[in-house]
Amino acid sequence: MGHIRQQKLFFALVGVLLLAAVPCFAEVTTPKRPVANPLAESERTLMQGRGDDAVAMLRTILTANPKNDQAHLLLCRAFYAEELADAAVSECEAALVSLSNDSKAQDWMGRAYGLKADRSGPLAGYKLAAKVRVAFETAVQLDPKNRDAVNDLSEYYVGAPSILGGGVDKAAELATRVEAQLPQEAHRIRGLVAEKERDFGTAEREFKAAVAEGGHPNAWTDLGHFYYRREEKDQAVEALRKALEADKTHDESLVDVASILSKMKREEGLAEQALRDYLASNAKTDDEPAFKAHVELGKLLESDGNKAGAQAEFESALALAKDYAPAKKAIQH
Repeated sequence: MGHIRQQKLFFALVGVLLLAAVPCFAEVTTPKRPVANPLAESERTLMQGRGDDAVAMLRTILTANPKNDQAHLLLCRAFYAEELADAAVSECEAALVSLSNDSKAQDWMGRAYGLKADRSGPLAGYKLAAKVRVAFETAVQLDPKNRDAVNDLSEYYVGAPSILGGGVDKAAELATRVEAQLPQEAHRIRGLVAEKERDFGTAEREFKAAVAEGGHPNAWTDLGHFYYRREEKDQAVEALRKALEADKTHDESLVDVASILSKMKREEGLAEQALRDYLASNAKTDDEPAFKAHVELGKLLESDGNKAGAQAEFESALALAKDYAPAKKAIQH
């Protein structure tokens, strides 16, 4: 059982005992204080990884005001985190009715379309890919300093064929365009471009140059991931250790590091600790939702032979997001 579910059972039991102790003629009620800002509270709940609770809160907001664009956007993010593609697309499209000039909303729209494209057949995926590109390009046009949008668009350009609007030339131009304000991202893009062109020496230099722009955990993680793709496992582990050392807040970078270490089957104890540190931190986000981290941790424990511990982690994930398919699949397995 997860800690949250245990608390609920505990409080339910206390409630029963208190009711039994109150005389029948004296009805005791405690007025509930209204939430000062329901939308902000919904976002905090989402960031903590309490997916089902966030969805319920946002639906309540939308029942009172169906045109609340920010609530639709948060609901899109919640469904995206749970990998519910159709629901995420529907909510992001609803948000864009009023937020078409909002860079973050356009970026989330592109991500939602991308999630749906990954789950669609070739023809539907082809049509959705065009929507992905347009949304990411619009997000960057609206705010060239939006790091997430710049990274998303660059990955699209590098990964998509020219017939779908991709191309390393477009990615290189994007790197030049954002270099002055986002130097780390510019080096990252050039690293991806060089790797795509199989110029691995230049790619390594660019990923290292991104690290030099402040030594941020995500830059170290990118370098480690590059080494992993090159099957240079010792260098990958060294870079990922640097990422953990640089991550003072225990943010979502820890989940990325743990995922790469797990795929390499190296330093699995370090990966487990990284996931536990993330789940205990106050820096969790919906980019790496807590229920995903529970599933990753459960898989690590399962591979180590700790089936009871793995089961508990999978149950903790489902307690946070009952429709999260990877948790369902893991617990059935």
